[in-house]
Amino acid sequence: MMMELHSRGKTIQDIAECLKKVPLNPRMISAIKSAYASGCDLRIVSDSNYFFIETVLKHNGLMDCFSEINTNPSYVDGEGRLRILQYHDVNKFPSHGCTSCPPNMCKGLVMKRIQASVSAEGEKQFIYVGDGKNDFCPALTLKETDALMPRKNFPLWELICNNKMLVEANIQEWSDWEELESKLHNLTNTIFIEEKCSVRADQLVPVDCKFQTSSISAPDAVNRNVLPVPQ
Repeated sequence: MMMELHSRGKTIQDIAECLKKVPLNPRMISAIKSAYASGCDLRIVSDSNYFFIETVLKHNGLMDCFSEINTNPSYVDGEGRLRILQYHDVNKFPSHGCTSCPPNMCKGLVMKRIQASVSAEGEKQFIYVGDGKNDFCPALTLKETDALMPRKNFPLWELICNNKMLVEANIQEWSDWEELESKLHNLTNTIFIEEKCSVRADQLVPVDCKFQTSSISAPDAVNRNVLPVPQ
């Protein structure tokens, strides 16, 4: 697609300006900022590409809300053309045996890496927001203490409905951005209330309490230490 655009004389600046014109729902922006302000560690896991995501986030003042962007890396070559690489090099990376993810990126493997990277900090609670078919694989990595937020009537939601026994996470479906914002707000509030209760209990009783914090994944190649940007 990029080669086709460049063959028509479109520059990297033209592509960036087009991306900036793509509207993000105000409720989505509000949900991201609210979760970030609450102390959530927001991370993106997307099969888009870094240039697209970075451009959209910066334009909407959201770039600093995310600690990590997991997506296909991209760069501008010497001729000013956008080049997009694969997150997983299919020539070097062994087959992950996942039928719901494309060869270039298995979101399930990305989620497992994220989960392992924070495990040393104690028990963490994850909230995963998604709607695509390739979001089902990472959904299966979530525990019963985690929350899975699929968009109703989209591929992820349909896969969950047909494979309920495979999903352990607490399912919180949503239909529009207003509902997502409301449910996400309630989830994060519940998490932090539980955290405060754990702190108080630890002050009263000499036991080893593990605090829970929320981490939102929604796209190893580009690491910025992520409600997913919808694809």
